[in-house]
Amino acid sequence: MSPSRWSSTPDVVRAIEYDQRWQARSEAGLSVHGEAEFVYGFEPKSVLDAGCGTGRVAIELAAKGVEVVGVDLDENMLSVARGNAPNLPWVKGDLVNLDLERKFDVVVLAGNVMIFLAPNTEEMVVRRMADHLRPTGLLVAGFSIKPGGFGVDEYEIAAARAGLTRAGRWSTWERAPYCEGDYVVSIHRRE
Repeated sequence: MSPSRWSSTPDVVRAIEYDQRWQARSEAGLSVHGEAEFVYGFEPKSVLDAGCGTGRVAIELAAKGVEVVGVDLDENMLSVARGNAPNLPWVKGDLVNLDLERKFDVVVLAGNVMIFLAPNTEEMVVRRMADHLRPTGLLVAGFSIKPGGFGVDEYEIAAARAGLTRAGRWSTWERAPYCEGDYVVSIHRRE
């Protein structure tokens, strides 16, 4: 299998700089928790933060009392997450074949996870994430749309093949209506 688009340039400095960029935005008074607020609006008791990176979304959800598990393939990103929240479960794993042997109310793929996957693994990842949902659980994914890249139509097909039904679509984590722009937030439900 080919490496993910993210791991094609592995570097511990990248993980630290990524985390520091979000910290700087927060310190400047900018909202950095749109994804967590969006997910929390569904009142989940448990969330799988798939492609959790340095843990920004998982940590915020845990602070709100949600049981969270963070999974990422990048050990450098997980190292930063563990440093930021050593009490949370951080799992190194490939989303293509992930099997945590449990189900969640919500699985979230924030931070452009879908466009950083290895080429041609997107549908497999959607299926694996759907397998981690409880009945009526939600798969929430937000990602940039670029010409020639993985897009809304491909995501819809992958979700349908995984047995999911669309429950909503927006263009931002703040629920701005979707208007075929350059970003999508899609919600699909396990029936």
